[in-house]
Amino acid sequence: MGTLAIGKYACELPGDAGGKIGEPVPEYDFSIVNASSYKAQGIRGSYLYTGNTVTMTGGKFKGLRFERVSAGFLRELGEQRPEGPMRCIMVARRY
Repeated sequence: MGTLAIGKYACELPGDAGGKIGEPVPEYDFSIVNASSYKAQGIRGSYLYTGNTVTMTGGKFKGLRFERVSAGFLRELGEQRPEGPMRCIMVARRY
């Protein structure tokens, strides 16, 4: 088990070769606030990070799962959207 770095993540859906690089989905933005908690739209929740999988276990995004691609880069697992899996990138780090 592990934890994610404390900071803000901005989420987007992939773009296409002829247009935008990504399409922001700010309703999925969240912040890691401590070792196992996140906050989204003012609601606090919990997450579990095992191996390279992050699972939101409580709060606004309960059940949402991500693969940790690298430090500060998460990709949604399960492809809930027809546009493709959402990705979330750390945009602000808090120490």
